[in-house]
Amino acid sequence: MTDGPATTSHDAPTRVLDAAEAIVMARGVGGLTLEAAARDAGVSKGGLLYHFASKEALLDAMLRRLAGFMEQQYEFGVSQQPPGPGRIARACLEWGFGEADPTGEGPLRACDDRHDRAAAVFLAAFHHDPRLLDPIRAVVARIRADIAADGLPPGVGNAINAACDGMLLARLFRLYEPSPAERAETRAALLRLLEGTP
Repeated sequence: MTDGPATTSHDAPTRVLDAAEAIVMARGVGGLTLEAAARDAGVSKGGLLYHFASKEALLDAMLRRLAGFMEQQYEFGVSQQPPGPGRIARACLEWGFGEADPTGEGPLRACDDRHDRAAAVFLAAFHHDPRLLDPIRAVVARIRADIAADGLPPGVGNAINAACDGMLLARLFRLYEPSPAERAETRAALLRLLEGTP
């Protein structure tokens, strides 16, 4: 399984992307400069420019890496669910409401601290140029298309997906932190909706 953002590879482009991600998380997009990314990655500015010709190119690469990570996580989550109607919705439900893996080796969860790194990149890109989110939008469009073909009654998959998005946004913007009991109750209610039980 991929480590996703903030990997430990030693190749220069990955080190630069990791460094840029850490800068954005610590100081926001305003703190991200090519000089700072090169310094923190331990490469020359010329070496950085060989791979990323501008700040926009660096941000674009960060978002493309994040989109690839999201797609891998999505595919892994779906593969863990049994085939049949509701498979996609169950994968979304597990992602949005499942417990984080304390080892950091399991799939990404909305309650996982690894998610914060991705969120920082997401917000930075949106702030800088919303068009940079197009690779993320493509992954989201794929998930939505899969939900539409998931074999559930109309609206059920979308409701579960929207609840998971709400949990994501609550964490992303630090709007609220549901208690473990609230998370469990919400998950149980969504599971009943998914299973068509009262």
